[in-house]
Amino acid sequence: MLIVAGAVAIIVVFALLIFGSAIRILREYERGVVFTLGRYTGTKGPGFVLLVPLVQQMVRVDLRVVVDEVPSQDVISRDNVSVKVSAVIYFRVIDAERAVIQVKTYMEATSQLAQTTLRSVLGKHDLDEMLAERDKLNVDIQDVLDKQTDAWGIKVSNVEIKRIDLDDSMIRAIARQAEAERSRRAKIINADGEQQAAQKLLEAAQILAPVPQAMQLRYLATLFEIAGERTSTIVFPFPIDLIQGWASQMAATGKAD
Repeated sequence: MLIVAGAVAIIVVFALLIFGSAIRILREYERGVVFTLGRYTGTKGPGFVLLVPLVQQMVRVDLRVVVDEVPSQDVISRDNVSVKVSAVIYFRVIDAERAVIQVKTYMEATSQLAQTTLRSVLGKHDLDEMLAERDKLNVDIQDVLDKQTDAWGIKVSNVEIKRIDLDDSMIRAIARQAEAERSRRAKIINADGEQQAAQKLLEAAQILAPVPQAMQLRYLATLFEIAGERTSTIVFPFPIDLIQGWASQMAATGKAD
């Protein structure tokens, strides 16, 4: 009797273990890819899932967004500048079946693909484009990754370039370039100002020239403005026409004598 009772207890425990191994509980963000005798037979979940022991196996797949940091990559730009670029990619599984069957480890595969794509896409652009058009580069990298991972049932939703590190010599060269650019713009603005001022002075002279009284009033106004300043020295213009008149009068007097 004891032997029979012991055998029955062993059978019951074994049956409970088998039954327990056949029960799966999947969370809301999980799906289970079920294989029956090695063949894909469906995707289950979320909730309660019952498997046939020793016949069916299930692989859990997380459908939440995965944030993967791409390690710093050595990139040579189109203008032969060496930089180190790091980025972050956001992706998630949209088809659990393909994520399990089409690729061995979709996490590692996506990460490695992101590294090679980052070097490939950025290598087609100049350094100035990398620094100034980061949003455009993010979109380009995301499009390339999304097209290649679509066969794995993975959706790359976003790519963000975190850092672009330059050598100290390149940083100094960029600083000199920026300083030269600011100097060039300052000279152009100054020249434009001189041109506009000359144009306005020409227009003012054309307006005042036909009326001598207006020129005289302007001359007196200029003297008044100079006299109003707190200075011990006053410099005022002397009319050239007056000198010419005196010179002509003196020349005529000399001839008469």
